[in-house]
Amino acid sequence: MASSKQNGPTVASGKSELRSAKPTSENRDESELLTVPDGWKEPAFSKEDNPRGLLEESSFATLFPKYREAYLKECWPLVQKALNEHHVNATLDLIEGSMTVCTTKKTFDPYIIIRARDLIKLLARSVSFEQAVRILQDDVACDIIKIGSLVRNKERFVKRRQRLIGPKGSTLKALELLTNCYIMVQGNTVSAIGPFSGLKEVRKVVLDTMKNIHPIYNIKTLMIKRELAKDSELRSQSWERFLPQFKHKNVNKRKEPKKKTVKKEYTPFPPPQPESQVDKELASGEYFLKASQKKRQKMEAIKAKQAEALSKRQEERNKAFIPPKEKPVHLKKPKEASTETKIDVAALKEKVKKAKNKKLGALTAEEVKLKVEADEKKKKKK
Repeated sequence: MASSKQNGPTVASGKSELRSAKPTSENRDESELLTVPDGWKEPAFSKEDNPRGLLEESSFATLFPKYREAYLKECWPLVQKALNEHHVNATLDLIEGSMTVCTTKKTFDPYIIIRARDLIKLLARSVSFEQAVRILQDDVACDIIKIGSLVRNKERFVKRRQRLIGPKGSTLKALELLTNCYIMVQGNTVSAIGPFSGLKEVRKVVLDTMKNIHPIYNIKTLMIKRELAKDSELRSQSWERFLPQFKHKNVNKRKEPKKKTVKKEYTPFPPPQPESQVDKELASGEYFLKASQKKRQKMEAIKAKQAEALSKRQEERNKAFIPPKEKPVHLKKPKEASTETKIDVAALKEKVKKAKNKKLGALTAEEVKLKVEADEKKKKKK
C-alpha cells in the first residue's frame, strides 16, 4: 500500500507534464505552417510512383484556324518528340484542321494528358512552340481567358484590347515581368503561361481592363506587392495600408441642352380657357356681318398692308438720295503747323549760297588742297 501511495504523485506529475507539452506543439504560429520554405520544390512524378501504368486510354482533340496550318506543319515533329518523352501520342489532321493527343500503355503520369491537351490548345491560340512546350513542366500552368463576350461594342473592344497591349507592347511586357508569365493576346482570347500565383494576377488585370479599368493601376499595385514580399516581417501582416486606393471618377459630364425650359410656378388653378373663333367674331361684331361685307373687310385689310409695305420700301430707296449733314465753316479750327514740319530758313540760305559758288562737276576747296599735296609728293619721289 505504501508503495502504491508513493507511485501516485509521480504518475500525476507525469500527466501534468504531458498536458503542458501538448499545447506547445499546437500553439505554433499559423504563418509558419502556411508559408512554404524558400527553395522547396515538389518532387517530380517518376515511373516508380506508378509502375503499372494507366488502366484505360484517354484522348483530347482541338481544332485550329486555317492560318496556323503552315506553322503547325513545320513544328509538329518537335511537338511529337516532346510528347513521346512522356509516352503520349500526338496526331495532326490537316483535312479536318484538328490536333489529337492520347495516352499509351507506357504512360505512367496520369496528369500528363491534361498538360498535353493544354499544349495543343496553346498552339491553336497562336502561342509559339518554344513557349507552349513549357506547360509540360510540373511548376508551370496555363490560362486561356476569353474576352470576346465582355464588351458588346466592337470599336470599344478593340480600343480596350489595345490598351492591354500598350504602346509598342510596353504594358504587356511590364505585366510579364511582374507576374513571371508569358502573355499572348490573339483575337478574342488572352493566353498566359507561368506559375499559378502569376496567372491569378494576369486574369484579374485582363478582366479589369475589359471593364474599363486602366492596367496601369493594377501594375502599380503589383509593383508595391513585389517590394513588400521581400520584407520577411511584413509577410504575415495585411498590406492594405500600403496599397493605393483608386476611386472611380466619371469624367463624361451630362450634356446640357441649348434651350433650357424654365418651369413656371405651380398654381392649383387651371389656366383660363382660350377663346374660340366664334367668341372672337362675336366680340368684334364680325359674326353678324354678311359674306360680301366680310370679303370687303378682308380686301381692305390686304390693301392697307400692301400700302404700308410699299411706303417702307420707298423710304429705303430714298435714303440713298438724302445728303449727309456737314459741319458749319465757322466751327472748323485751323490746323496748327506741327513742330516737325517747320523749315529752317537760315540753313536753307547757306545751302543755296554754296550751290551758287560751286560749279557743276568742280571739286571743293578741300579736295583741291588734297590733290595738290598728292602731286607734290609724287614729284619729290621722282
